[in-house]
Amino acid sequence: MVGILQLAKDRLAQNANPNGVYIDFTMGRGRDTLFLCSIAPQGKVYAFDIQPSALEQTADLLAQHNMTNAELILDSHHNFAKYYGGEIDGGLFNLGFLPGGDKSITTQRGSTISAVKDSMKALKHGGAIGVAVYPGHEEGRLEGEELQQYFSTVDKKEYDIFIYRLLNVPESPYMMIIERH
Repeated sequence: MVGILQLAKDRLAQNANPNGVYIDFTMGRGRDTLFLCSIAPQGKVYAFDIQPSALEQTADLLAQHNMTNAELILDSHHNFAKYYGGEIDGGLFNLGFLPGGDKSITTQRGSTISAVKDSMKALKHGGAIGVAVYPGHEEGRLEGEELQQYFSTVDKKEYDIFIYRLLNVPESPYMMIIERH
């Protein structure tokens, strides 16, 4: 998984705006939030999760690295526009469940599709969003299938959407990267 996440992080870092606004749509243990804070040191990162333990772990990790440019929000990723309604420079979705947490609590395709669509509308031209998908469990498989179906309908004049996947390991995690022209 490190490899596919690194693909999205490399893309985001290429055109990083140090004063930009980034969103970690699924903060988990905070590693993606920390990365986004590091590429926008004078900017702002909004990080979302529905589990209090994710906020606690992320707050601890950010404090260890003296990062103060993040706002941690206990809410679903599909509500991000309630907290920040402007344009964003980029973001990350790391779907599935909290590593080491309750595996019955996962991202859900309905709220994920809604959040992805809204994030694409908010994405600045030249920005990128990474979406890591985990098809090893049923909801993750369905989430990935619905995302791919939606992405196949997106206007190619406005967005490029890439998928990075091991074809010979169908249940392996994969990354989709959305870039706005």
